[in-house]
Amino acid sequence: MEKMDKNVLQVAKEVVIKFIEVGRISPSNFGEHFGLIYDAVRETVEKYDEQEEQS
Repeated sequence: MEKMDKNVLQVAKEVVIKFIEVGRISPSNFGEHFGLIYDAVRETVEKYDEQEEQS
């Protein structure tokens, strides 16, 4: 696993945990939300990397 993948996974996990803590999602539907959050974080990182390469 690449370093970026590990970082994206870590950030997505932290976001999901925070959402569970504040009651936005429940642990029982973790699976429904984790993939969406992971994809959003990954897309954001990829967009940022593309912008950095163009600069």
